Amino acid sequence: MVEIDEMKLVQTRAILNYIAGKHNLYGKDIKERALIDMYVEGTMDLNEMIMLYPFSSPEEKEKNFALMIQRATNRYFPVYEKVLKDHGQDFLVGNQLSRADVQVLESILMIEEYEPTVLSEFPLLQAFKARISNLPTIKKFLQPGSQRRTEPDDRIVETLKS
Repeated sequence: MVEIDEMKLVQTRAILNYIAGKHNLYGKDIKERALIDMYVEGTMDLNEMIMLYPFSSPEEKEKNFALMIQRATNRYFPVYEKVLKDHGQDFLVGNQLSRADVQVLESILMIEEYEPTVLSEFPLLQAFKARISNLPTIKKFLQPGSQRRTEPDDRIVETLKS
């Protein structure tokens, strides 16, 4: 639950949509919002695979890793590479930062923690990652010691599995 603007909001997507709208990260019109939602929802599917990976059983870890990398490099990243090429802008939607850009960046950073070369075949996504990561507020958030996220340790994994 997040308390913001005298409201108590639950559900991650509702919270993120509210914050994105409040901070002008949700497009300039309904068409841009639809594209942002489409890219975000697709990225959430990839994020789910990445977030569940540490909780894989030892027997399934190798298979899940291969599937995660395969989906990223054959399904998700080619789409975003094409969007950047076809759109011809620095951002996925419109001409300013949106929630979609932040979500795709987070997916890239999460998967690179497991496979640092995952973007090797995607030059536009490499440039996108560098560009978005260097925006002042995002750069600050990505610095060591920030609250971005922590890797689940063995104790957390065992607690969640039981």
